[in-house]
Amino acid sequence: MKIRGHGLKDHLRLLAPLFGLLTVVWALRLALGACGAPFWCSRIFSVTGASAGCVLLAVLLIHVRRFGSYPNVVVASLLLNIWAQLLIVAAIVFAVITKTENIYTHPEFSMPHDDPLHLRHIYGHLTFVIGAETLFGSAVGCLLLWLLRTLVPMREGEVETGK
Repeated sequence: MKIRGHGLKDHLRLLAPLFGLLTVVWALRLALGACGAPFWCSRIFSVTGASAGCVLLAVLLIHVRRFGSYPNVVVASLLLNIWAQLLIVAAIVFAVITKTENIYTHPEFSMPHDDPLHLRHIYGHLTFVIGAETLFGSAVGCLLLWLLRTLVPMREGEVETGK
């Protein structure tokens, strides 16, 4: 399936650096939590905040590279948010398997501990959070793309290439 002439591989290629950025922020947050850094320090490296920033960076890439249009913003938002939530779920599953606690299973950031497997927490990330963040990211991203296309229009004779 192609969206505005670009398949899934094209989207993954465009977003690869942003997937890397999300992974680095996730790893830093885990490392800070494992080192016993204060919570205020760990909050600086927020995967949720980084995913929102990555959606905005994706919109800039889509505009600068003339990579499609608004549907591509929605796909980028969905892919980035799925990746971010899968990273968080991986950290929760790791904590459950190793019977340790990390930043994602602390009571301040997680649901009450009446569920030792954190299944409701995982389910929430894989359903509600992906949906809500994708909708919000898509709305803000499409607004940003509209502003960019209005304020920085394509030059005369320039065509969308996607590359």
